[in-house]
Amino acid sequence: MVSLAKIEDRESTRSVVRYVRVSAHKARPILNLIRNKSVGRADEILTFSERSVSDVISKCLNSAVANANNNDGIPREELFVSECFADEGPTLKRFRPRARGRATSIFKRTCHLTVVVSRYSEEELEAFQIRAELRDERNNVESETDSKDEPKLKNRKARFSKKESVEEDVTVDSSEGEESVEEDVVVDSSEGEESVEEDVVVDSSEGEESVEEDVVVDSSEGEESVEEDVIVDASDSDSENDEQNEKEAN
Repeated sequence: MVSLAKIEDRESTRSVVRYVRVSAHKARPILNLIRNKSVGRADEILTFSERSVSDVISKCLNSAVANANNNDGIPREELFVSECFADEGPTLKRFRPRARGRATSIFKRTCHLTVVVSRYSEEELEAFQIRAELRDERNNVESETDSKDEPKLKNRKARFSKKESVEEDVTVDSSEGEESVEEDVVVDSSEGEESVEEDVVVDSSEGEESVEEDVVVDSSEGEESVEEDVIVDASDSDSENDEQNEKEAN
């Protein structure tokens, strides 16, 4: 793949990291993500990447940007990743002992990372500037519409809050009414049962006591009157006999 910097003769700056202890096969997918991206966007992609080699590539990218800024005087905002590739480096051969006295080989591969940053053309920079101005205008219009809609939103929120408060008052009143009715019914029924039981007990007790007193009084009065009558009659008969005896004697 031929780079854009070579085709259009753009100003470019590179940075190379040699003998990275990662295979080129693992580094190439990350490099494909940042190719032809702006420096800011490439830095974001590398920051949120989960591969361990992304840290090394990010350092290489920052080194290339620093070289462009210090050596060529190109600001960071005008740079993009024009080239990035990984070349295979020397392989470290190691051995691991296995069963039956054998030894298997271990290949620890390395690679060389290269990142090239270039400056955008004047037309591209103008297009980016126009796009940024349109974005700012759109944000301003949206902020103005939001500021105009704020009182309406406040009125709507106030209405909704009033409705909710009214509904809460209605539910509270209904619940209190139901509880008071239930309490009144329970209290009335309990009081009625107690009053009936007390009336029955009092009436029965009073009736028994009055009947017993009447019987006792009547019986006692009857006996006394009978005795008095008997005594009075006996005394009267004795006096009459005495009178008759006296008359006969005379």
